[in-house]
Amino acid sequence: MSRRRPPRRAGSRRALAGGHDEVERWPDGDWVVRKVTGAGSGKPYRCPGCDQIIPPVTPHVVAWPVEGGTLGGGGIGERRHWHPACWRARERRRPG
Repeated sequence: MSRRRPPRRAGSRRALAGGHDEVERWPDGDWVVRKVTGAGSGKPYRCPGCDQIIPPVTPHVVAWPVEGGTLGGGGIGERRHWHPACWRARERRRPG
């Protein structure tokens, strides 16, 4: 007898083994999410949520889509740096 897991809600998370990355499930798919302290980031990034600069040495979120069923995140080429609040608010900004 198989047990079904309840569906994950938008933004639900699960940690990946051996790292600080988590997978979050959103309506547009699963995303690998890494929280960055900022201590190791020495360059600015542009947040896709607000189109503003994330200054160097600023805590932020790095996210990329999970592709091809690999939990390591096959979509790492689509990695983007977000302000934490912009990442959390992304669902409210989706069109439709």
